[in-house]
Amino acid sequence: MKLRRFRRSLSFSLALAGGAASAVLGVCGPFTDTAADSFCPFVLEVFTLGITTGTTATTYSPGDNVTRLQMAAFLSRSVDGVLKRGGRRAALNQYWTPQAELSLGLTSIGANPTLVRSDGEDLWVAHGGSVSRVHGSDGRVLGTWTGATGAADLLVAAGRVFAAGSVNPGRLYRIDPSQPAGVVTTVASNLGNGTAGLAFDGTRIWTGNSQGASVSIVSPAAAVPWPVVTVSSGFVVPAFPLYDGANIWVTDFSAGKLLKLDPAGAILQTVTVGGGPQVAVFDGTNIWVPGFSSASITVVRASSGAVLATLTGNGLNGPGAAAFDGQRVLVTNLTSGADKVSLWKAADLTPLGFVGTGPGTIPNGACSDGINFWITLNTTGQLARF
Repeated sequence: MKLRRFRRSLSFSLALAGGAASAVLGVCGPFTDTAADSFCPFVLEVFTLGITTGTTATTYSPGDNVTRLQMAAFLSRSVDGVLKRGGRRAALNQYWTPQAELSLGLTSIGANPTLVRSDGEDLWVAHGGSVSRVHGSDGRVLGTWTGATGAADLLVAAGRVFAAGSVNPGRLYRIDPSQPAGVVTTVASNLGNGTAGLAFDGTRIWTGNSQGASVSIVSPAAAVPWPVVTVSSGFVVPAFPLYDGANIWVTDFSAGKLLKLDPAGAILQTVTVGGGPQVAVFDGTNIWVPGFSSASITVVRASSGAVLATLTGNGLNGPGAAAFDGQRVLVTNLTSGADKVSLWKAADLTPLGFVGTGPGTIPNGACSDGINFWITLNTTGQLARF
């Protein structure tokens, strides 16, 4: 009985709301000066998405000119709307950003986790000579591969997972994720000393060798060991390479440079960035380079190498690793006592604030699976879901 009364009441309320809405509708949506023709659906779309609300509550002024400033506002709102609606977070109704350490989901991994990478479903974490696989939906550890001495960075490519061995000489390890956890396979053991970072260009694997002042180029082959070419000319402390879809770049820690390389590993372009550049990320247009010793982030246009901005503040304190989720850039802060991550809007470089990860945690590596950011907490041996 109560349910039937509720339904009748709801129907009556909706009818009233519908009548009220009809009263304010014009010829095209709320607009009385715009015809209900083939252009009306486009007008309604930009109105519904909040790209423009018209010149008044009931007028669209379809014949008015648009200035370049107005056009910039329309385009910016369009980009923001597409990103907000089109991402995996929107599909799952996960629009929030954690505001405190108690909001972080934690998984115990092992001593001193370094970097973390996503394969789209699971996370792969390097720690203490091992590599662990963590299920993205619930944070369960699915398996741990051993034998990865000096495991530092990770790379998910060509249906496999690779780990850099930061030893002398450097090593490259391979994991087949379709097989049960076991011992990693060493595919190359003659890289430059202190291999730190990894990148893939679609054919070859590139490594930055921080103690060897070199980069190594590894060509996958049917049998191990894989062929390796190591290039040392012009490097000081190259550490973390990345691929932007056209070129390999590598950060040089001691030189304070971001270096663009040709297919043979020669330096094509040198970009001055903040001091102590660490793990950079490419957002599809720009490269975000954390500067550890300068407490800054340098944003570089990948197509030209031009520096767009040098970002400071927003909690930056020894920034170490950057990650991109399709909308935001997150940067970890490695300075002891900082214990926080900083967030930025990638589209216009706006600071979005910073969030603590807990006293004494020292957030180190970071990545995104398209829904959450994942952060390694170096001193507590944990992986945090952000």
